[in-house]
Amino acid sequence: MSDLDIWLTIGLLAVATAFSRTTFILLGSRVVIPPRIQEALRYAPACALAAITVPDLLLNNGQLQLGPDNFKLLAGIAAIAFYLVKRDMMLMILFGMLLFTCLRLWA
Repeated sequence: MSDLDIWLTIGLLAVATAFSRTTFILLGSRVVIPPRIQEALRYAPACALAAITVPDLLLNNGQLQLGPDNFKLLAGIAAIAFYLVKRDMMLMILFGMLLFTCLRLWA
C-alpha cells in the first residue's frame, strides 16, 4: 500500500465520520426517527459494552479460555454476582478490579 493510498483512506474515513456525525445536527428536527428504531437504539450502549468486554473476558491470546486459570472471567462473573446483590455499579467495578488484581497476584 502506497503513501497516497494510506492518506486517501484516512481522508475518506475522516469525511465519512464527520458526515455521519453531523447529519443529525444539520438536519435537526426535520428528520423523525420511527418509534420502533428509537426503541431499538435504547439497547445500543449495552450491546456496544458487551461487544467490547465479552471477548476480553473469554479470550486469552486469541484462544477461548473458559477454565479456572482465566482470572478475568472469574472476576467478571463474581462482579456480575456482586452487582445482582448490591445494585451499585461503582462498587461492582471496584470489587471486580480488586478481585482480578488479587487473583493475578496470588497466582
